[in-house]
Amino acid sequence: MTMDSSLISKYNVAAPRYTSYPTVPYWDKEAPDTTRWKAEVIRTFSESNGKQGISLYIHLPFCESLCTYCGCNTRITVNHKVEEPYISTVLKEWKLYCDLFPEKPKIREIHLGGGTPTFFSAANLSRLIKGILADADLYPGFEFGFEAHPGNTTNEHLEILFNLGFRRVSFGIQDFDPVVQDVINRRQSFAQVKQITEAARRIGYTSINYDLIYGLPLQTLAGVTNTVEKVRQLRPDRIAFYSYAHVPWIKPGQRKFTELDLPDGEEKRRLYEKGRKMLEEAGYRDIGMDHFSLKSDSLFSAMESGTLHRNFMGYTVSATKLMIGLGVSSISDSWHAFAQNAKVVEAYQDLVNKGVFPVTRGHFLTQEDQVLRNHILNLMCRMKTTWKVQEQCDVLSGGIERLKSLEDDKLVRLRPFEIEVTDLGKSFLRNICMALDARLWQEKPATELFSTTA
Repeated sequence: MTMDSSLISKYNVAAPRYTSYPTVPYWDKEAPDTTRWKAEVIRTFSESNGKQGISLYIHLPFCESLCTYCGCNTRITVNHKVEEPYISTVLKEWKLYCDLFPEKPKIREIHLGGGTPTFFSAANLSRLIKGILADADLYPGFEFGFEAHPGNTTNEHLEILFNLGFRRVSFGIQDFDPVVQDVINRRQSFAQVKQITEAARRIGYTSINYDLIYGLPLQTLAGVTNTVEKVRQLRPDRIAFYSYAHVPWIKPGQRKFTELDLPDGEEKRRLYEKGRKMLEEAGYRDIGMDHFSLKSDSLFSAMESGTLHRNFMGYTVSATKLMIGLGVSSISDSWHAFAQNAKVVEAYQDLVNKGVFPVTRGHFLTQEDQVLRNHILNLMCRMKTTWKVQEQCDVLSGGIERLKSLEDDKLVRLRPFEIEVTDLGKSFLRNICMALDARLWQEKPATELFSTTA
């Protein structure tokens, strides 16, 4: 399918990625009431722990060098003495939550994100996971995964985490073109990636993901073609093929290059379409925004069964109402509220070591928020959402009205009490969800907040 360049131009606007609704810039302005937050955690835990378990996201922020494309909360250091005190603090924070719970938590999912989790030694990661599991039970069919840099992940990392229950690993590749790798300061050879991928398979990992990015500085169609061809040779189970988010006003490291080094909207879309076509020809299926998987992977099965879920960890097969975020800047989700930890390592550690929940920002969802969150989540995961006549409200009606121009462009189908994303519309999913984003339309940002969609 050839993409109409006029559509690319029309919809190449700044938009959120919708890992939450409301999106972070539209959360409550005042600092969250931690007493109320704890009450929300207990409420959701009591409702869902026995039925579906809980999820944990653990943020491990340290990296030895700065990848200039990166938009994550990181701390750059070569001093590995930071590992042990940081893990001690994370385990203390987990203890604060465990003391809240009326019974032992049943963990359904753990995801180690970063930063670079494999900055930490295998022994320290083992200490972390054993400490978490000491105060918890495992939910049947649990899934543990971690993010890894191909350049510093060792067989010991893979073996120790495998023995602790990890079966999913995500390698940050981004691009194999040495010119692009140089400008983004992210270097790993094809040989390194091949070696660590084969090692993970030998050890027994059942789901290997590669992160790729299109729209990077100095990236070309030939370079993307070569990168995807190399990826097809190694055949990971999942691929996240992300649009580069250029937000230098938030991440100054991105000022190493300028907008003139970036492909324009139409060229960036060609990079994506070429990569997507090559992946589909190799047997990968479009799962949701930016994600592809083989039919043998659990992410594909979740999409087929209608159980695919999306949260601050991205797409996941485990839909839990309670997700606890541990570590600096981590975000927790109680389904009725969000809470984010302090964003600076020292401030986070200071609060936890004083026995205080390190939450410094949050949002308690209104009834309207919850209605729109449900529909945006359905569109992101199932490409369709429905409701009953009595559930239609003003904010939903306003979103439907805004979607009519997208229907004219054949991106959605609007039926009574139903919105369905078309095949063409899948490439404009952020724009479709944005039409339902009542908070954004009520208070359009006066300054740049989001990356563009193309």
